[in-house]
Amino acid sequence: MPRPAAPPGPAHVLRLCSVFEPAARRGPARPGSLAGELDGRAARFDPIGGMQNHTATLTRCLDAQGLRQTVVTARLAGPRGVTALGDGVRVHRTGLPVSRLRQLWALAGLPAVLRAGRRPGSAPVDVVHAHQGEDLATLPLARLAARVHHCPLVVTVHCSVGHTLTGRGPRVRLLRALGGWIERSTLRRADGVVVLTGRTAAALRPDGVPAGRLWTIPSGFDPALFSGGADDVFPGVARPRIGYVGRLAPQKRADVLVRAFGRMLRPASLVVVGDGPDRALVARLAAEGPAAARTTLAGFVEHGRVPAVLASLDVLVLPSAYEEMGSVLTEAMAAGLPVVASDVGGIPEVVRHGETGLLVPPGDVGALTAALDSLASDPALRARLAAGARARSADYAWPALAARVAGVYDVLLGVPAGVRAAA
Repeated sequence: MPRPAAPPGPAHVLRLCSVFEPAARRGPARPGSLAGELDGRAARFDPIGGMQNHTATLTRCLDAQGLRQTVVTARLAGPRGVTALGDGVRVHRTGLPVSRLRQLWALAGLPAVLRAGRRPGSAPVDVVHAHQGEDLATLPLARLAARVHHCPLVVTVHCSVGHTLTGRGPRVRLLRALGGWIERSTLRRADGVVVLTGRTAAALRPDGVPAGRLWTIPSGFDPALFSGGADDVFPGVARPRIGYVGRLAPQKRADVLVRAFGRMLRPASLVVVGDGPDRALVARLAAEGPAAARTTLAGFVEHGRVPAVLASLDVLVLPSAYEEMGSVLTEAMAAGLPVVASDVGGIPEVVRHGETGLLVPPGDVGALTAALDSLASDPALRARLAAGARARSADYAWPALAARVAGVYDVLLGVPAGVRAAA
């Protein structure tokens, strides 16, 4: 489409994403809880992972930089409605709280998409920014939104269903076939495509996405969350502590970690932080395994508490079967944790084997056990990898990454370099 004239003031971004952090619970805090904590129903419905944190933190950072934003997303199991976020953000949560019909959020969100930028006193939409995960509805909705608002379309690929998604079963086959076609068709027509890793950028070019419309901007961590000290979250758990932090979902293969931990020869403790559809499987394996007495299942924690959790661990493990990037890895590095992760997808671009952590083949219980034993038995190795991780984390601070995303908007809107920042 022709490049539009640069907007005279802060750009207005219409952000479309199937997942976004749940709304804060209204009313007084429950006894023993924090005021403003996230809605627990939504957190249990779809425990917060990397894409939810990415979209929310990016939105906050761009709000701090003065951009206006309208977010349209699924309600999960939380309340439907419109809430404010920061100074210039309105978040529309819509759809049905039914996990098997979640794609209907896009149909329910269509009125909010059509009305965006048309309320009295509201600025027109300048950019539509879609966030593509393992879903089918976001990209068609985004293409319609860009056409209706006569503005550029930017797509961030959080998980390429055509190149990253693996596994078997009817859901995966449908996503790879129909979702892959939707993905390729949309990305070829998008004005800008943001990917998290160079691996994905290389995979998309043969699909017809020109290099000039591709930007590689990873996920990151919020330095404000990692700026202070924290109390020990697991005071009764013996060290060294091996931890998992994230969704308990088939993709993440926390079951592989529980099995590997049970085979370890060196003494250690395992802490599993998270919730999700594999919770019962992980709990059963932990209870039946030989290391049940040294395993702690901590459940779901809100993202704001993750830095304290990470600071209380000695090693973080991400044993995913597939992964576009794994944003928890950048947070672990910011916390100064050595990482053991699957050598799959974009993870090797984040974790440098022998420098910031150790890489193992996905699904290889024996290799994972050996890596855990080596770290548990060698404090000097843990310290060396931790120092490398902390140094490398400087490349993943969210405010700078968000400024790069704003730079993509500026290129598409014809804003000269430096003009937006000066404003």
